[in-house]
Amino acid sequence: MNLNATILIKDLLNGFALGGVYTIFALGYTLIFSILDVLNLTQGAMFTLGAYFTYVLTGAAFGADGALANWSLPFGLPFPVALAIGALLAGGLGMVIELILFRPLRARKADPLLAMIASLGANIAAINIIQYLAGTENYSYASPLRGLPPAINFGSQAQPIPIRTVQIVIFFSALIIVGLLTLWVTRTKSGKALQAVAQDPMTARLLGINPNRLILLTFFISGVLGGISGTLVGLNVSISGPAFSESFILKGLSVIIIGGLGSIPGTIVGGFALGLIESFTPLFLRPQDQGLIDGVAFLLLFLVLLARPQGLLGKSAVQKV
Repeated sequence: MNLNATILIKDLLNGFALGGVYTIFALGYTLIFSILDVLNLTQGAMFTLGAYFTYVLTGAAFGADGALANWSLPFGLPFPVALAIGALLAGGLGMVIELILFRPLRARKADPLLAMIASLGANIAAINIIQYLAGTENYSYASPLRGLPPAINFGSQAQPIPIRTVQIVIFFSALIIVGLLTLWVTRTKSGKALQAVAQDPMTARLLGINPNRLILLTFFISGVLGGISGTLVGLNVSISGPAFSESFILKGLSVIIIGGLGSIPGTIVGGFALGLIESFTPLFLRPQDQGLIDGVAFLLLFLVLLARPQGLLGKSAVQKV
């Protein structure tokens, strides 16, 4: 196996891991948009909170520059358990946001743009509260994958292709989550009710579906997805402060627009496509131009909108006359 093939395999696997995180995070956007036609920008706060919740639940202590300086829980949970509970807590906060922010705006028949701006304000407020409590220090999970080797060789002894174990874990976690979410939407009663409400809320209500209860469930699932994606990113590159979700907020928006607003299959395709493109882009850039990688998401968004404004798997809006 030559050097080019080695680089190709490494970038391919890295791209799938990165695309998996983009997909999980962006699916939270998609679920809420499909039912409310509004972008919930508090998804970024759920991303950050999920990572911090998991960090605290493992028994780790905060640094010295926040209100909770040097504070930690008197116990520590195994990382997988902490991740699950942290994601559930993020989902619970997603439900709180629905109850105190989105539901009152819906009752007043507020414009979706107003709801999006309100969610942006709530996201900024949440990030500032996290900064006040936890400070701005970087945090890393201690021995999260205990018992596993730091890397797995996908090549041979003569031509090793070491891939970090954490990236493999992220990729398979993304596949499991995407599979479970797809099964929920397509096979369960509540998932089919979600599709009915997204298609025609009035008819769904007449058929006995409670839209408010379903919307609350959707916010919970969206928060769980945000919390999991934040923890997986923290697992891969550490928690780089309260604002470390900022780039993912923008990347997530790019993913759902590229895939098609409200389309779960489109979000999956868009997330993995963006991850692969970002992984391979450095091969075509000079070392001094590596900072341009983030621009790839928005260049791709621009090209997709030029060729197909409704996104790769989105549907054209029907004009009623």
